[in-house]
Amino acid sequence: MKRTFAIFTLMGMLAGIAVAQQGAATGQPLAIRTLTLPTAKVRQPYTFALQADGGILPLKWTLVSGDLPPGIQLFSDGVLRGSATAAGEFAFVVAVRDGGKPAAERNQPLTLKVVTPLVVEWSRPPRVNGQKVEGAIKVTNATDQDFDLTAIIVAVNEIGRATALGYQHFKLQRDTREYEIAFGENLPFGAYALHVDVVGEVPEDNVIYRARLAPKEKIQVTEGP
Repeated sequence: MKRTFAIFTLMGMLAGIAVAQQGAATGQPLAIRTLTLPTAKVRQPYTFALQADGGILPLKWTLVSGDLPPGIQLFSDGVLRGSATAAGEFAFVVAVRDGGKPAAERNQPLTLKVVTPLVVEWSRPPRVNGQKVEGAIKVTNATDQDFDLTAIIVAVNEIGRATALGYQHFKLQRDTREYEIAFGENLPFGAYALHVDVVGEVPEDNVIYRARLAPKEKIQVTEGP
């Protein structure tokens, strides 16, 4: 009787251990926690780790459909890394699969927005009014950081002499769209190549963004000495 009781007791203990092991192997249900992605900047390093809970380790991530920004890769450990080479909004679907047998898998649609940090465009293309060359540019700070901004507009004549048409140095607030900077100056008779150079600095991060703009044709001043 004692031997029979011992056998049943041992079987009960083994069954309990098996159930416990099965529960540990099953773990919590697999779930993807990353629902949105931070914005990436063109030609700037980008790293972000996708997050998932539960499941059986190891977890493996893959791209199911859609397109990542050119220059960005998804690695099997769930890290998005690289430097995007084009701006835009890129929609795609990722999947995470656990190490269970059979494996559990979850999908998640995501969108990664890539912005050009500093954009310079013509607001009023340069034109000649008598001896005066005038126009305006519009500057966009598409980031979530303030810029220490410097804008210089110069005209260079046939012998390489440069004349400043405009200069601005100020703080351009984060997420500022199409801030206008006007320029204008009288110039002697001649043909001029016009150059716009804009620099946006983020001193606390030791980051510098640059943008350049120039008309396709030279500016012709036909009046004056």
